[in-house]
Amino acid sequence: MLVKDCMTRHPIMIAPETLATEAQKIMSENDVRHLPVVGDGKRLLGLVTRERMSLKPDMMGSLDVWEITRYLYNLTVKKVMLPADKVRTVDPERTVERAARFMSEYKIGCLPVVEDGVVVGIISEVDLLRSYQDMLGLPAEGVRVTMRMPGDVKGLFSKITSTVSAHGWGIMGVGSFPSPRHEGFYDMVLKIAGVSSTDEVEAVLCQIEGHEIIDIRDVV
Repeated sequence: MLVKDCMTRHPIMIAPETLATEAQKIMSENDVRHLPVVGDGKRLLGLVTRERMSLKPDMMGSLDVWEITRYLYNLTVKKVMLPADKVRTVDPERTVERAARFMSEYKIGCLPVVEDGVVVGIISEVDLLRSYQDMLGLPAEGVRVTMRMPGDVKGLFSKITSTVSAHGWGIMGVGSFPSPRHEGFYDMVLKIAGVSSTDEVEAVLCQIEGHEIIDIRDVV
């Protein structure tokens, strides 16, 4: 899955001259935490987040209530936004796992999706979580089975998928990852549809040598 397949298209964008109070209102009313700041042609100028809108305690301590009110009233997005040269962005043709790596590596909650300098979308933590659910077939009912297997055994995955197909079942989602605390092994997750019970799936897959079923459950 690519970024363009799961990003939020046509995100809410604001101009740098927008008052910070208006930006806060837009965030609250639309339940969003990030607003790309754009200029002519939707070219990225910066990014506003809820954290950027927070007043620093040392600043508040030096102002009285009237000064704080006056400061907030005149405060524009341009003064609080993260400038474009410091905003991490992603191309729509990048993979979702690469976007996830960017976000975890830099500890950020979103990536504006930019193509030729123009904002075409935004991808957030929520978008990524939703994409992983889709890839593992969560929206569909079926049986979810996790199998542990050595990483150096060839043809085992093909045997498993061929067996599933031979029984008339469908694979709605698939994923694999290094087995936690088991070096050299991988855990493969299959979401299988068209089966009557977990017992049926387990009985069939146990006939295939070279792997261990470590979890199996109904997903509804």
